[in-house]
Amino acid sequence: MLSYALRRIAGVIPTLFIIITLSFFVIRIAPGGPFDDEQTLPPEIKANLEAAYGLDKPLLEQYGRYLAGLVQGDFGPSFKFKDFSVTELIAQGLPVSLMLGLSAVLLALLVGIPLGTLAALRQNSPTDYGIMSVAVLGIALPGFVTGPLFALVFGLHLRWFPVAGWEAGELRYLVLPVVTLALPVIAYIARLTRGSLLEVLRTNHVRTARAKGLPERRVILKHALRPALLPVVSYLGPATAFVITGSLVVETVFGLPGSGRYLVQGAINRDYTLVMGMIVVYGSLTLTLNLIADLLYGWLDPRVRYD
Repeated sequence: MLSYALRRIAGVIPTLFIIITLSFFVIRIAPGGPFDDEQTLPPEIKANLEAAYGLDKPLLEQYGRYLAGLVQGDFGPSFKFKDFSVTELIAQGLPVSLMLGLSAVLLALLVGIPLGTLAALRQNSPTDYGIMSVAVLGIALPGFVTGPLFALVFGLHLRWFPVAGWEAGELRYLVLPVVTLALPVIAYIARLTRGSLLEVLRTNHVRTARAKGLPERRVILKHALRPALLPVVSYLGPATAFVITGSLVVETVFGLPGSGRYLVQGAINRDYTLVMGMIVVYGSLTLTLNLIADLLYGWLDPRVRYD
């Protein structure tokens, strides 16, 4: 298991380096610059600004300076948010996005796996059809539809939860956005669990466990559910990364001060350092979560480690 983990970890660093390198040059080569929309700036002042931020240097030299700062944990200054560094902006928004995304994934696991298991154990019954129908609906409806709908029903009409805003430590502000983010993930996990569990229940080792007279509950929990969760674990890594990094719509709908807005604003304003900072953070999160999924997969299925 240790050698398997070390091989997976060794692949993360060069992948992240490639992401950083490609992103840096693509952003810098694209037409336009962070000060191009400043129509009133005289050429001399614009040149001074570019010199102050090092934009007048050759591209390779800018790249080397950025990597040197990145190694020290410095993402550089923001070109547009002049009173903040990129590190400060990320530190403001990322905890909210992480709390929102991880809560949504946890809710999806707690709801999706039992629903998928129940559907598999009652295959072709009204319960199975009902769960799968709701799952398809959850996949089909995007967050910009379910979010305003939840806000209208549970926020404005029933007044159970606030529809916008954020107060640290107040979990009621997270309920509607977390449920909105979790719905499609719940649907996918339920469908994956059902399909995988149906296959595992037909395998020889499950038949043998039943033939030995083991209680059905023990057969399901000990012998069937663990291998049935392998597709869920494979899906969980990219799904968690997608939920954390793709929560911009939900953050906008519910007025949450997450980090997704900085990526969009940075791209619109051509704020090189802000965009690069978000790419590095999101890329690191995605690779780390996929690494955790690989390690869990290897723990659940030893054959993967030996291969």
